[in-house]
Amino acid sequence: MNLLKILPIVLLLAASGAIAAGDEVKLDRAPIDERNLISLQRGAQVFANYCLTCHGANYMRYNRLQDLGLTEQQIRDNLIFTDAKIGDLMKIGMDSKDSKAWFGVSPPDLTVVARSRASHAGSGADWLYTYLRSFYRDSSRPSGWNNAVFPNVGMPHVLWQLQGEQVMQDAKVQGPGFVKTEHRLALSKPGTMTPVEYDQLVADLVNYMSYMAEPARHSRKTLGIYVLLFLGLMFVLAYLLKKEFWKDVH
Repeated sequence: MNLLKILPIVLLLAASGAIAAGDEVKLDRAPIDERNLISLQRGAQVFANYCLTCHGANYMRYNRLQDLGLTEQQIRDNLIFTDAKIGDLMKIGMDSKDSKAWFGVSPPDLTVVARSRASHAGSGADWLYTYLRSFYRDSSRPSGWNNAVFPNVGMPHVLWQLQGEQVMQDAKVQGPGFVKTEHRLALSKPGTMTPVEYDQLVADLVNYMSYMAEPARHSRKTLGIYVLLFLGLMFVLAYLLKKEFWKDVH
């Protein structure tokens, strides 16, 4: 049997299994609003400051951020921390060999992660929103961190100074005729932000990542509405023209 032919099938099954396992976690709904330019601008700044060091966005250019209301100068001053030019792709800030040595694997590209993580449990934005708020301390992990949504994740919690440190605790839940134990996250050491402020920061970040996955989505939907209105008008005109041409035919 040709291994090259069955390899894609094996990889597909493995990916399906991983997604199914992740679906068991209840996802919080992400407050996505891609028309909120202020939220998108804040999210882009968080992405450039905290994500772009290890992860790339190799299908997104810096100058596309002008669609969010930012000027070229604002992008250069606040979002570009390398020698990249305004028209360059948002590539990873570290050497890929170093990242593979430090994390075991090269961190994935994040351009379309908000779409690739979508499943029947929720959208990719829901997954990201829950994931970024579900890190907790775990001394058994090499990084010292684990995640309730992505167990045994290799990524450390890069936003821990903002959120603080969470721990996983066992809580007894009393039900009608039963008592069960659930694992719950609890804040053990506060960060520089309150939980509400941190949730808003993550919401802005995920809002931007959702936009980045398909920057033309809003304009595409708007164009689609205009096309449907045009076709509806043309149908009315065509119907009236048909009646006029056939009015003398019995």
